[in-house]
Amino acid sequence: MAARRKVILLGATGSIGTNALRVIERHPDRLELVAVVARSRFAETAAIARKFVVPHVGLYEPQNPPVRDALPPSCTFHSGTDAVTAMIESVEADVVLVASAGTSALRPTLAAIARGRTIALANKEILVLAGRFVTDAARRHGVRIVPVDSEHNAIFQCLDAGARTGVRRLVLTASGGAFRDLPVDQLADVTPEQALAHPNWSMGPKITIDSATMANKGLELIEARWLFDVAPERLDVVIHPQSIVHSMVEYLDGSMLAQLSPPSMTFAIQHALLYPERAEGVVAGLDLTRTIDLQFRPLEEGRYPCLQLAREALAAGGTCTAVFNAANEVAVEAFLAGRIGFLEIPRIIRKSMDRAAVREPGSLEEVLDVESDTRRWVAQSIVR
Repeated sequence: MAARRKVILLGATGSIGTNALRVIERHPDRLELVAVVARSRFAETAAIARKFVVPHVGLYEPQNPPVRDALPPSCTFHSGTDAVTAMIESVEADVVLVASAGTSALRPTLAAIARGRTIALANKEILVLAGRFVTDAARRHGVRIVPVDSEHNAIFQCLDAGARTGVRRLVLTASGGAFRDLPVDQLADVTPEQALAHPNWSMGPKITIDSATMANKGLELIEARWLFDVAPERLDVVIHPQSIVHSMVEYLDGSMLAQLSPPSMTFAIQHALLYPERAEGVVAGLDLTRTIDLQFRPLEEGRYPCLQLAREALAAGGTCTAVFNAANEVAVEAFLAGRIGFLEIPRIIRKSMDRAAVREPGSLEEVLDVESDTRRWVAQSIVR
């Protein structure tokens, strides 16, 4: 049997990280966890290190408590993004699973690419903010990026199974979120608690709100443009309430390939970590001896303005996608805190995009400056 793949896990304590640990625990003969990184949850991260006997632990946000007693004796602690990036450059690994949310994982990911590690990518912001820089680096270093988002992983599998030529469009499926069947005229009064009640998936609060507004699908369209090198007009979205068909590829002759599995992130994570190999899964697959209802319907006009705004940002290109992402993040935080209403989220994104001077960035730092400026402006606007 081949040697175990050495895995670095960025974002160990989030929902993707937790499911990744289930996959790694399921396949101890195939996968070895050599480093775990989280934003700030040291106690949880240390517990993971003890359970999996991990030699390296990192936190993006610097901490200097007396941590040695909480870690395995042979474990090295790395505090701050610079230290995490240096750790990725020095620790031997085969694949880096990027499950951290936000921009903190951007430089560590670029460092992993520079070292030639396979990237299993579950972070939306990295490609939304810096898609050109990340994909150019991957091409230069001959690095494969395997998507972990269920929709992109489904397209990756479909393209892997079929021809890469003759593709008409990529179709991302969307559950529709918590309010897919709520009358549009009632959306103004919905609460964060209602928005967090996703009908199919168990996810973190930010992505669950993004599902309700469909901003997440807009981010996924932007990601797909970079992951699969396709023009925006060849990317579509369809509502699929069951979340069993995760995405589809349509060919010029009208044929379609689709990937199906129950709504559990373990399927996509395991595929990315073991690719191109297959193994028994963590969760049972579909039971085709029972009736399975698969429904599809078009997007209802006016229900999901965030998705249309994402399409506009994608068409504008340059720094506009960074503006969309930053404005959405700050607006979602404000909604969760009860400071703005649900329908204020797309209004804030629209105002942010209207004020932005869109340009093609010459450097990664320029993109990050635009993102920071948008965050400050939105935060000040909400305070006023």
